[in-house]
Amino acid sequence: MSFFGRNIKKIRGVKGLSQKSFAELFDLKRATLGAYEEGRSEPKIETIIKIANYFSISIDSMLTSDLTVNELLRFKEDLTIEPDLITEKTLVEIPFISENNLENYAKHFDNPNFIEDLPIINLPVAIEKKYRAIEITNLEMTANDKGLYPKDIVIVENISIEKQAELGNGEVVFAIVNNEFIFRKLYFIDTSVVFKAEHKNIEEKIYSKEDIKELWLAKYSFIKRMPFIGDEMEDKLLFLEKELLKLKNRG
Repeated sequence: MSFFGRNIKKIRGVKGLSQKSFAELFDLKRATLGAYEEGRSEPKIETIIKIANYFSISIDSMLTSDLTVNELLRFKEDLTIEPDLITEKTLVEIPFISENNLENYAKHFDNPNFIEDLPIINLPVAIEKKYRAIEITNLEMTANDKGLYPKDIVIVENISIEKQAELGNGEVVFAIVNNEFIFRKLYFIDTSVVFKAEHKNIEEKIYSKEDIKELWLAKYSFIKRMPFIGDEMEDKLLFLEKELLKLKNRG
């Protein structure tokens, strides 16, 4: 990695900017910025000048040395977070598949340019994994007022073809099957796969294993509503509080 690549990565960390946000400041593609940071490509002089001027950093400092935190703080007073405080478990940029582009994703899921242009969600998850963020668009995974509703967001982790056989029955997955997107529970039956909804009035879908183009395992969810906390939950919380007081008094 060049000095320039390391320095712009450090600036991003101090400023709290994703690659996409930083790239947009200077009319760059996110992939291009990534190539700079990894030392796979060198920028044009015009790009170096733009970035140096924007952050009030000398071109010589950008290209010939590793910028220190103190130098960054002197260059720009609002750079206040030390990169040393950012651990290895950093924010991962996850492509967000919203309701508006879900059908297009089913058609262009294997097009890197399409993926690159998707919106981004940043989350502190394992950097070695591959993720997508999916916006729920229907009631297929709801039952008895529980489950996932439209506008909820699910973070899914990629499952390679080699790993698909290791999945257990009943896992919640997001799949691309014959240019169709499916978000349901997955069951394996011989050479077939069955996608079953939680909603009792929705019929299951059956395909051959070879029909699956992409498979993602649901890992996390963001519920866009406050969960109802009834009397049962309140009783449990009171019980826990009493038990904690007992433990404290014993000490």
